[in-house]
Amino acid sequence: MQNTISSHEAASQRSARWDWSALRDLLIVVATLVVVKQSLLPFTYLYAGPASTFSAMAVGSYLLWRRGSGWRDLGLRWPQSWLKTIGLTLLTMAAFIAATQSMQLVADLLFEDVGASGRFDHVEGNLAAYIGIMALVWTHGSFFEELLFRAFVIDHASRFGGGGLRADLVAAIVSSIFFGYRHYYYQGMHGALISGAGGLAFALLYIWFGRSNILPLVFAHGIFNSLAQTLRFLGIRD
Repeated sequence: MQNTISSHEAASQRSARWDWSALRDLLIVVATLVVVKQSLLPFTYLYAGPASTFSAMAVGSYLLWRRGSGWRDLGLRWPQSWLKTIGLTLLTMAAFIAATQSMQLVADLLFEDVGASGRFDHVEGNLAAYIGIMALVWTHGSFFEELLFRAFVIDHASRFGGGGLRADLVAAIVSSIFFGYRHYYYQGMHGALISGAGGLAFALLYIWFGRSNILPLVFAHGIFNSLAQTLRFLGIRD
């Protein structure tokens, strides 16, 4: 009888590890990202991605609110120290460069580098287009992507897995794979691998920061994208 009770208790404890509501909310947000982007790609190559993150932010905000939570609980907080935030931003940028450059050595051996497949060619020499793309950089391409692909995905995937370091690391890998996939449609497999490596560096730093400080990732992401679009506007090629 004791063995039977112990077996039942162990099964109950294993079942309690899985937070099914976290998985449900995660799948809803991921589905929003995928369905909206894939639905719009035949009509707009440039805005399908941003439209999907805007939509997912609205859905994610509602799901968090329904739980009595919010983006602040996932790390979107006013910094207690701007000096520390700047330091962590520089660290994040260094980690991103190291991860992406290392992966590029592998990607160059395996796949053709198609760049951005002309997605942003209209920005070159076009001030209005540059201003518009910079607005997207500091919404969709920094805040929204970090809040969704790092904060939301990692938090919910980890909670589904029962929390703890192991669940966090699995969640980080899941988020980086999905982040790489998000770039495949215009960067090919070469760009997807590099983006995934950069996403993994960001994910591990988010966990290291205690999942309580997303701003260094947001700022680093925004700075990199701003530099890329500024060089493109000026007609400066690699």
